[in-house]
Amino acid sequence: MFHFFETLVHPYPQEASGTPPRGLLAFLYHYSKAVLPLLAMMSLLTGLVSAAELVFFSYMGDLVDWLADAERDGFFAEHGWSLAGMALLVIFGLPLLVLGQSLLKHQSIFGNYPMIGRWLAHRHILGQSMLFFQDEFAGRVSQKVMQTALAVRETVMKLTDLFVYVLVYFTGAMFLVGRADPWLMLPLVVWLAGYVGIMIVFVPRLRRVSMAQANARAQMTGRIVDSYTNIQTIKLFADTLREQEYARDAMDMFMQTVHRQMRLVTVMTVCLTVLNSLLLASVAAIAVITWYFAAISLGVIAVAIALVMRIRFMSDWILWEVAGLFENIGTVQDGINTIARTPTVTDRPGAKELVVPRGEIRFEHLHFHYGKSRDDERQPRVIEDLSLAIQPGEKVGIIGRSGAGKSTLANLLLRFYDLEEGRILIDGQDVAGVTQESLRRQIGMVTQDTSLLHRSIRDNIRYGSPHASDGQVMDAARRAHADTFIETLSDPQGRRGLDAHVGERGVKLSGGQRQRIAIARVLLKNAPILVLDEATSALDSEVEAAIQEQLYALMEGKTVIAIAHRLSTIAMLDRLVVMDKGRIIEAGTHEELLRHDGLYAALWRRQSGGFLGEDIETDTQQKVPDEA
Repeated sequence: MFHFFETLVHPYPQEASGTPPRGLLAFLYHYSKAVLPLLAMMSLLTGLVSAAELVFFSYMGDLVDWLADAERDGFFAEHGWSLAGMALLVIFGLPLLVLGQSLLKHQSIFGNYPMIGRWLAHRHILGQSMLFFQDEFAGRVSQKVMQTALAVRETVMKLTDLFVYVLVYFTGAMFLVGRADPWLMLPLVVWLAGYVGIMIVFVPRLRRVSMAQANARAQMTGRIVDSYTNIQTIKLFADTLREQEYARDAMDMFMQTVHRQMRLVTVMTVCLTVLNSLLLASVAAIAVITWYFAAISLGVIAVAIALVMRIRFMSDWILWEVAGLFENIGTVQDGINTIARTPTVTDRPGAKELVVPRGEIRFEHLHFHYGKSRDDERQPRVIEDLSLAIQPGEKVGIIGRSGAGKSTLANLLLRFYDLEEGRILIDGQDVAGVTQESLRRQIGMVTQDTSLLHRSIRDNIRYGSPHASDGQVMDAARRAHADTFIETLSDPQGRRGLDAHVGERGVKLSGGQRQRIAIARVLLKNAPILVLDEATSALDSEVEAAIQEQLYALMEGKTVIAIAHRLSTIAMLDRLVVMDKGRIIEAGTHEELLRHDGLYAALWRRQSGGFLGEDIETDTQQKVPDEA
């Protein structure tokens, strides 16, 4: 039975959902469509449960009247069937209603509902461009995905479950007491007006204080985490006292919001208690007076007092639920600002799969400035009217100092960003017109800043080819000279070798070890186009020399773009292209560029320890070739 209700909703819908809408109601509907029928059924059952409780109160009033008026000898003969019906409703009716409502609420909706939101939001976030992740903290984005999904559930379920229950209950209570004597309705109406007034006065204030408290808590947590993250620096400079004061300032700001919140809570609680006490006293007074004049029976008094007591207990709960509703709405609205963004890089309608039979690459008149105005002379030139043709199977080295545009060129090839002008062709196919996934499947890349997934060594290498066997994984590891340290790895859970987990971003490995895993991953991928962006920068000379042999073998039959500061690693390539300020200023073989005696020759002469010098003065006014 539980399994049946748990599988009524699929928590991982596969159909494309698109960019979430930015309006609150539309956003809520976007993540609630799959569970709307179940929410409607749950609301119906909730209303029936609330009505059943009111029927019990009515029965209890009738029972008091029967007991007051009936003779013992004929009591069961006169009221037996009514008592039996009441017993059946109490013993079977209400539990069955609660069972149905609880199965829908807890088995079908409670867990699946937020998971649908997390799944759809995560899929959408994965489709965001690189610029999105450069502007956001990964932890903040993941927190928004998790919190917003829960807030959507809480907001919608409070509206469809809690308030349906309260609405049916309060309306029914008004009807029950008003049926006996309209005067008994007056205290309830006055109480309702006062209750709404308390919510209008206090709930917005509580919401503002709660938001301020959340910001203060985030700042306090951020300062503490910052201290732990940089604990080595703190100990090196022996400055723990200043760190304590730094954290205490944030704690004091947090405590101020706590004091403000608790003051509001105290005043609100007292006001609500006074209002509830007046309700109880007024209903009791009216009930006694009307009974004194024989206008109502004892049963009505019992029902009225019982309902008022129930409302008193519910009122505090409802008030906090309303406050929680506003907080959840605020969380959803905050999440909308992060989640409901349209990706800046998307596949065009009808985009086709990229096919690479040869591997020719052409950059034609590229302009790219990361969205900055290229007319502003204060802004650095990133890519400025760059053209370059790379023949199938050609190995081209890209050289230039930091900021010259080398890595940007590789990112544009992979279409991490869209061009402002120009186009990039692979075997005559514009990369802007093919699917992003098919484009990136055809390009293997090793970057300078290698990060690994917090998974096993096997999973990280197999990312290059998901269906590779363990033998193929180990072969790639051997070719990347990673097998020597893989065999010695272990993690706190006792996993060893290929099964050992590498920690967040591969923190348990050294820079050279991470880079060798990344190279093994690309070796396993075996894509027809290879991009090496400082692929061996983190390796010592001995390991680099060994891996270079494998990289040369890997390059066979592939089109290669190699970016490096260490000129000796790319001097033997087919052609070298020198970039400066987003332009190509020299191109040729190593020997040709040395004979040309331009920037490359100066860099080669002044290179210290095999790395590119940063103090070279260049003539940026040299003629830029239209196409190298």
